[in-house]
Amino acid sequence: MKRTLLAATLLALALPALQGCVPAVATGIGAGALMIVDRRNAETYLADEAIEIRAFNRINEKFGDKVHVNVTSHNLKVLLTGEVPDEGIKSELEKAVAGIANVKGVTNEVALGPASGYQARSNDTFITSKVKARFIDANKFKANHVKVVTEAGTVFLLGLVTRQEADDAAEIARTTAGVKKVVRVFEYVQIREAQQLDSRPPEATAPKPAEAK
Repeated sequence: MKRTLLAATLLALALPALQGCVPAVATGIGAGALMIVDRRNAETYLADEAIEIRAFNRINEKFGDKVHVNVTSHNLKVLLTGEVPDEGIKSELEKAVAGIANVKGVTNEVALGPASGYQARSNDTFITSKVKARFIDANKFKANHVKVVTEAGTVFLLGLVTRQEADDAAEIARTTAGVKKVVRVFEYVQIREAQQLDSRPPEATAPKPAEAK
């Protein structure tokens, strides 16, 4: 337990800016291995990565430094978190992301207010790492099946999960030090469907996602 939390602490200290708008570790070394253990198929996995990148670019071009927004895409459904100055921009932001190719839905959890600072974002990254570490220690489900996003102490949980997996993940997150609130953004599957997804043979090649609009 202590070793796992120590590793999580070191990760948080080394990578305090991972929760910026751009998906810093979405692609690169290890992406293929992550796809193998993910419940999404390869095409959807890559499409989610592309959505995050396109959304970041679109937000940056349209709003620049007026906003601090994190984009998380899972199974073609997008979660928006962060801060924007007013309700008008929040609405525009959602429309801009909804118009990106392959996006099937947007959950807009962006808060109204000034952009969070470095210390707040570092703390959120640390909370995320602690929640993930506790998932591993609890060993109640495969930790890679639940994506964790933390914003201002609120933990958002995403993934293709069973009801039991969702309940276990939410309880672990809720009882993690520093967590103020837990929001479920899950998509639910039946136990048999989850077992089928977990037993799929690895896909030899990954189709490319559709081009952006």
